[in-house]
Amino acid sequence: QVQLVESGGGLVQAGGSLRLSCTASGRTFSSYNMGWFRQAPGKEREFVARINPAGYITYHADSVKGRFTVSRDNAKNTVTLQMNSLKPEDTAVYYCAAQTTYSDNYSDPSVYGYWGQGTQVTVSS
Repeated sequence: QVQLVESGGGLVQAGGSLRLSCTASGRTFSSYNMGWFRQAPGKEREFVARINPAGYITYHADSVKGRFTVSRDNAKNTVTLQMNSLKPEDTAVYYCAAQTTYSDNYSDPSVYGYWGQGTQVTVSS
């Protein structure tokens, strides 16, 4: 079992920055691809970013590419999402997740078996 806890959400003005952190428990944390997703009211959960176990390969959704950066520190059991140039449309609950099913479609939430509780990010105009 892996337990995930997000932190760092809050209220920021458009153009500002936030840094989200996801801390994990479990001895096998370093073996998982880790993803970030977000969900706004009335919308489906949306893929944001993924990082491989070693931290050398990352993918970012087109909507956040160039603004958000995912990273990890396996020694601290932590995955980070640095969010810059925030826009009102980035407002959502953000979740970190551990991939538990092999799939080329790493943007599919169903291939992630462990999820955090989420942290609210609100961007004002």
